[in-house]
Amino acid sequence: MAAEPDRRPEPGPDAGLDELQADIEQTRNELGDTVSALSDKFDVKSRAQQKVTDTRHAVAERGQHVVQTAASKPAVPVGLLVATVAAVGLVIWLRRR
Repeated sequence: MAAEPDRRPEPGPDAGLDELQADIEQTRNELGDTVSALSDKFDVKSRAQQKVTDTRHAVAERGQHVVQTAASKPAVPVGLLVATVAAVGLVIWLRRR
């Protein structure tokens, strides 16, 4: 994020050249930060790619968690497999009747 802008007052009419140049440079930096933030916000392609990357990482972490759970409790995947086979068998049996 952009740094907090300096809250000092603008140089007065009797300000020296150095003070005016410092104020101009600070204004340029603040404007550059603002433009950069806006361009990042409106870069839909980049934001979409970041969301895809974040989602991919979340799915990978969830998959690792599922694998670890299955390894620690082998009865759960076996039970799911048996239930799935039974459901498929029931559907096939009902369609043939």
